[in-house]
Amino acid sequence: MKTTVFTAVSAIALTLAAPAVAEPQAEVLHWWTSGGEAKSVAVLQKEFADNGGTWTDMPVAGGGGDAAMTALRARVLSGNAPTAVQLKGPAIQEWYEEGVLADISAVAEAEGWADVLPASIAGHMKCDGNWCAAPVNVHRVDWIWANAEVLAANGIEMPNSWDEFNAAADKLAAAGITPLAHGGQAWQDATVFEAVALGILGADGFQKAFVDLDMETLKSDGMVAVFDQMRKMRGYVDDNFSGRDWNLATAMVMNGEAGFQIMGDWAKGEFLAAGKVPGDDFLCASVPGDGFLYNVDSFAMFDVKGDDKQAGQALLAELIVGKNFQEVFNLNKGSIPARVDVALDAFDSCAHLSAKDMTDSADNGSLLPSYAHGMALRGAQSGAITDVVTAHFNSDMSSAEAVQMLANAVQNSL
Repeated sequence: MKTTVFTAVSAIALTLAAPAVAEPQAEVLHWWTSGGEAKSVAVLQKEFADNGGTWTDMPVAGGGGDAAMTALRARVLSGNAPTAVQLKGPAIQEWYEEGVLADISAVAEAEGWADVLPASIAGHMKCDGNWCAAPVNVHRVDWIWANAEVLAANGIEMPNSWDEFNAAADKLAAAGITPLAHGGQAWQDATVFEAVALGILGADGFQKAFVDLDMETLKSDGMVAVFDQMRKMRGYVDDNFSGRDWNLATAMVMNGEAGFQIMGDWAKGEFLAAGKVPGDDFLCASVPGDGFLYNVDSFAMFDVKGDDKQAGQALLAELIVGKNFQEVFNLNKGSIPARVDVALDAFDSCAHLSAKDMTDSADNGSLLPSYAHGMALRGAQSGAITDVVTAHFNSDMSSAEAVQMLANAVQNSL
């Protein structure tokens, strides 16, 4: 009896002496509030909870993240930063320069992120060589989507050059079909512009113009040709394009009102949600030319105090780049996994094409950050370029005038 009592008391004493394990806590600020996006982030919430974590959701709708950034700044200034924040591209570096990001290199190294992420994408996740953010996915920006029935009825193949695109568009216009579904919003203008620029300037020219901001390239004859093609694109949209949301433009293609749309692969989510089948109901192809423009969603980790919050940060980072979440999330989002070793058996044919092109582009140096979607440049520079693009698209400005205005705008933004 004495032995039994002694053993029980010893067990209690050991339990009391053992350090308490912090329960992972994470407050996550994001702007994924619409249908497919909310469904996608719910996947991460569930996986976090299944691993013993407590998730506090902080969704901020509106403005493509502008409202979320206003809320974030208020939180950081009050000394109460969230655990993780949806950020991407140069915005990550801007917050790092303010001294408020955490170092999650221990998780990244333990999980071998460097071995499974393309080097150019991994570069966005590092701050002075240390990992400070976790990539969620890769959206390809330079896609052409088409209505398969409309193209077949008019004897049109998916274009492999801009001349072929123009010929197809002219044929559709003659048949009374809007050639290009488009919404007259600045970011949509910029999306079409950078896709055209990649095709005409090539990967090297795009890098010089929209990553390096090389003045010679910005003022080149090639850039004049880009604006020449944009003038043609303006003639291929319908009269009611002004202010149209991108998903309504996608619906025009879906319903056979338009032949083509140039838009990132979030457009695919609209087709799939409507029960449309790639290859049968709609077609996907990269825009004419070589290269791959990416837009990577990611979460930056902010400097937080407390073992529970730091444990939550580590768990969140591990799960975000984990194979399971990368697969399930991207099936919902329409994008492809950031890590290259995720099996794509459950993904559609457009995703397979995207993954192959991403790997090939990473190998040959043509995997490039999208300027239009905040991956290549800081806000002042990207805004300056887009202002010129939109001014040209909505006026009779000549290509030569646009190129000169572009160079001046970039120069003044530096």
